[in-house]
Amino acid sequence: MAVYRKLEGKSIQLLEKIRENLEQLNEKIEVMIEIQKHDKRGIPENLPEALDVMTLLSLPDHLRKTAISLCKLEKATANEVSEQTKRARAVESGYLNQLVIMGYMKKERQGRKAYFFVNKED
Repeated sequence: MAVYRKLEGKSIQLLEKIRENLEQLNEKIEVMIEIQKHDKRGIPENLPEALDVMTLLSLPDHLRKTAISLCKLEKATANEVSEQTKRARAVESGYLNQLVIMGYMKKERQGRKAYFFVNKED
C-alpha cells in the first residue's frame, strides 16, 4: 500500500511539472503570435535588432511583458506601462530600469518624469 502511495505522489509531481512546462510554452507561443500581428516578418516595427523575437523569448516572463508593453507604447512612464501590465508602478519602474541596464531600453528625464523608450540605436 505504501509503495502505491509513493508512486502516486511521484506521478502527481511529474504531471504538475508537465503542466507548468506546458503553461510556459503557451505563454511563449502567445508572445510570438502577438509579435507576428505587428509585422509580417514577426518583429514589430519599433523593435530594435537587439530586442528580436529570440531575445524576447530569452527574457524572464516579467521582463518580457514589460518590454512588449513598452514597445506598444513606444515612449512611456513607468505609470503608463503599469496601466498596460496591471502591475504596480514601482514594480514596473524596477523592471524598466533593469531593461535599461541590459541595454534594451533607454531612459530620459523630462522635468520630474522619467520616460522609457525602445533603444533603436543598436
